[in-house]
Amino acid sequence: MLPPVMLDTTTLDAPVAAAAVPREPGAEAAPLPRWSLPTRLAFRFCVLYFGLFVVSTQMLGGLLPFSWVRSLDSTAMMRGLITWTGMRVFHLPTAPSFEGTGSGDTMADYLQVFCLLMAAGATTAVWSALDSRRANYRALHKWFVVFLRVAVGSTMVTYGMVKAIPLQMPAPGLQRLLEPFGNFSPMGVLWYSIGASKSYEMFAGFMELTAGVLLFVPQLAMVGALTTFGDTVQIFTLNMTYDVPVKLFAFHLLLMSVVLIAPEARRLANVLVFNRTAAPSTQLPLFRRRTAVLVMVAAQLAYGGYIVWTNYARARQAWAQYGGGAPRSPLYGVWNIERMVIDGQERAALISDYGRWRRVFFQSPASMTFQLMDETFLPFQAKVDTAAGTIAVGAGSNGPASALTFHRPDAEHLILEGMLQGRQLRMETRRFDPAKFPLLNRGFNWIQERPFNR
Repeated sequence: MLPPVMLDTTTLDAPVAAAAVPREPGAEAAPLPRWSLPTRLAFRFCVLYFGLFVVSTQMLGGLLPFSWVRSLDSTAMMRGLITWTGMRVFHLPTAPSFEGTGSGDTMADYLQVFCLLMAAGATTAVWSALDSRRANYRALHKWFVVFLRVAVGSTMVTYGMVKAIPLQMPAPGLQRLLEPFGNFSPMGVLWYSIGASKSYEMFAGFMELTAGVLLFVPQLAMVGALTTFGDTVQIFTLNMTYDVPVKLFAFHLLLMSVVLIAPEARRLANVLVFNRTAAPSTQLPLFRRRTAVLVMVAAQLAYGGYIVWTNYARARQAWAQYGGGAPRSPLYGVWNIERMVIDGQERAALISDYGRWRRVFFQSPASMTFQLMDETFLPFQAKVDTAAGTIAVGAGSNGPASALTFHRPDAEHLILEGMLQGRQLRMETRRFDPAKFPLLNRGFNWIQERPFNR
């Protein structure tokens, strides 16, 4: 956590308004406010650590949303140091893996944070020794706040957009609807419970978007920082309690929002806690000339608009490719296998017959999945040709390439025949309407005589 001294804003908030007021002849200039030693040390460390964190993690791709930046491996230059630290400092039995697994809580991630902490701490010590007489860093602070606002704001927009356009937590697919609840991991429970409520996911996304957008508006930046704090507290809590591997990153976003709030902590406490009046903020403007200030405000608003638009365009494209707007298989749906013949022998639907299959379902145009009698799943790559009445099954871990033929006597029945996994199969199936699942058909109800809790 940040040192408590970051909340000591006595010296940060020292009045400087007098500097902008013409002095009477002979009047002496007011001395520069002097920050306390802990405040100066904390500021130096925060500038170094959070600056390094932004440019060496995924935040850089959100800050600079260009394809060549997103394609960069932010840890590439640190891999040698991370590996050396893991092997020599922490005596790991094997070198940390840098494979992209989708997790943000890998051993390499924690080692990277440790390296950044050590580098920032050592550089803070050197900086403090060389610059011990400086009274404050008010000029640097105002630019650091802009940098941190834009970095956090772009990240919040990125995460908010993929919830406002429901992508991050998808609606439960056919396999999830058929899978026993006990097979879900804690993260799966969180992911698909939020995905099952499109409106709630969109609400959460718009809250994160609101926080991000406000951070790009200088006059509303403090409201944005407070909103970001509330959002990231919830995100971090969910990640911790549902074992979502983004705990480390979420914690850093939470800390960054605290750093943005800290300079105004006393004024906020006066209004929200102590029921006192709060004087105007004494934070320095970026420029003295009004024209320059207006140009800087316009630049921040324009950049924020660009961040929002690029994330919106990317999310809309993803929605059409693999989200809720993606194409479905021509045979989309769940088909219960009522009769199955394997190599000329009919197999009864016995739970103990693991060679017999229970269901087949088609979700995307390139897949086909069977559910076995023991509730496990057997997926295949498959391409349906409705004109020829064939299904080309691709080679994979579940068997060599093969083909099936199909025909539909009516809308409710589907018959599959052909070779699969080296066996001659014939399956007579009946369609099961997924809309019969209470999770999908319950909907919203203003009036409920009894709780519908199943």
